[in-house]
Amino acid sequence: MPQRDEPVPIWDRPEPPDKPALTPLSRAKIVRTAIALADAEDLSAVSLRKVAAALDAGPMRLYGYLSTKEELFDLMLDAVYGEILAEAPPSGDWQAVLREWALRMRAAVLRHEWVVDLLGGRPQLGPNVLAHLESLLSAVDGSPGFGHIDDAMRALHAINSYVVGALRAEITNARAERRAGQDEQQWQNANAPYLMRMLKTGKFPTLGKVVADATHPGPSVRFSEGLGIVLAGIEAQLAEQT
Repeated sequence: MPQRDEPVPIWDRPEPPDKPALTPLSRAKIVRTAIALADAEDLSAVSLRKVAAALDAGPMRLYGYLSTKEELFDLMLDAVYGEILAEAPPSGDWQAVLREWALRMRAAVLRHEWVVDLLGGRPQLGPNVLAHLESLLSAVDGSPGFGHIDDAMRALHAINSYVVGALRAEITNARAERRAGQDEQQWQNANAPYLMRMLKTGKFPTLGKVVADATHPGPSVRFSEGLGIVLAGIEAQLAEQT
């Protein structure tokens, strides 16, 4: 527990009693409203003032439930992890568990694109995030090849790094398409003449092979294939250790 002079984390802070004469509030209601605003636009649409206005409440009332916008972001992200936990529990071997988690995370980010802006950085300590980590670690720790908890941590770090990077790239591309008013095919068509002129110079033979022979799968296939490569790499490293 925090010492007397230390700030109390949002997770340990009780909600204030609601006032019946005013619009009923709760942290859960505040978070749902903030998520709806972020889903409709992005994180820039989320502020205590805007959330309060959407709830027909004064901004100062929200400060009884949380202190900063960053705490609200923490609560929002934890709520999304709660969505992932609410799905059917993962089953199978460690590779199946990690693959299923990665696919669920991608599905959650596609529902809530703003999540990619909150991933990474300092560790998240919300109850849903902790339950999520416990579920993954318990599935991996003790599996064949994972002799020490550090092995499990390295595997989760590798998968998480891939998932976060891949999802940021996918969402950044989707945002760029919306800003430009062009989907990927339209962008390729617009830039094809320039690219073909550059390839005809002979300076980029391998890129030419990519244009001519690569399959260019869609985002979901690319994500799944990259995930398979990372999982295979983890398995190979574990085999070398035994």
